[in-house]
Amino acid sequence: MSDRPVIGITMGDAAGIGPEVIVRALAHDDVHDVCRPLVIGDAGRLKKAMDVVGSTLSLHVVDTPTQARFQRGVIECIDLGLIPDDLPWGKVSSVAGDAAYRYIARTVELIEAGELDAICTAPLNKEALHAGGHVFPGHTELLAHLTGTEEVSMMLVTPKMKVIHVTTHVGIIDAIARINPGLVTRTIERAHETLARAGNHHPRIAVCGINPHAGENGLFGYGEEEEKIVPAIEALRARGWDVEGPLPADTLFFRAGRGDFDCVVAMYHDQGHGPVKVMGLEAGVNVTVGLPVVRTSVDHGTAFDIAGKGIADERSLIEALSQAVELASRRTEAA
Repeated sequence: MSDRPVIGITMGDAAGIGPEVIVRALAHDDVHDVCRPLVIGDAGRLKKAMDVVGSTLSLHVVDTPTQARFQRGVIECIDLGLIPDDLPWGKVSSVAGDAAYRYIARTVELIEAGELDAICTAPLNKEALHAGGHVFPGHTELLAHLTGTEEVSMMLVTPKMKVIHVTTHVGIIDAIARINPGLVTRTIERAHETLARAGNHHPRIAVCGINPHAGENGLFGYGEEEEKIVPAIEALRARGWDVEGPLPADTLFFRAGRGDFDCVVAMYHDQGHGPVKVMGLEAGVNVTVGLPVVRTSVDHGTAFDIAGKGIADERSLIEALSQAVELASRRTEAA
């Protein structure tokens, strides 16, 4: 089926579990049933990962997506040849950090040239990325830079809930300083657009407060909710949107888990990530909202402590590929 979208899978940090989860995920026939996966990374490292997990797949190295066969039992790989054969598993490496950046950069070139339909990323390590000379807080900011996008949002997607973040990779004090009505408004707009593109044109969106109990009418904090969040909610309600808040995060996530809302707006990184990850890392998918390209990712890190041991779980990558297929298909339908 040539209409299956071509998904570029970046290998992430070669010292982490990325190569292993890629090999495991691409052994699933149902992945190939819905997409044409193409790894952008290092063939030598994938071969080592295949040995680690005992894979019986074959590896086909190509220079361009058009050369790929896209058959079951075959891993298609654009080999950048950046990883030395003796790179150890589970250790921070400037070489691996630089390579992780170059995998992303090459993939963005391919998708902007129309040779890929979406990007799905294996995890990178921020310390290694910085050591390699690329000072970005993470994939989200890196992709925004490479695509010339001024502002994007991180959305975590699970079977039970979706969570979009107003701020992500900044300290809590800086996050509070950064939050303002304009940023909150734009974040909710990106959430609304994403949900509408997926077919939900009247989403129920709930917005977290910043302080405990969402400030409780000034009892906690210094009026941050009234100053930074309420104006955005009032403006969006005036459009007829179903936006509720600011609400205490603890009870909000309980309600979201039982299905009261279609999306939760978290104010800062851990406010949104904590509840999602309690549900299980294998269930979560990270979607970058606001890019001119479709990008999804696993919702876990490089797991250096288990890298190279052949025990990494591929389920989050399979979910991320599924989301990439769905979003790429929706974008094609909307075009």
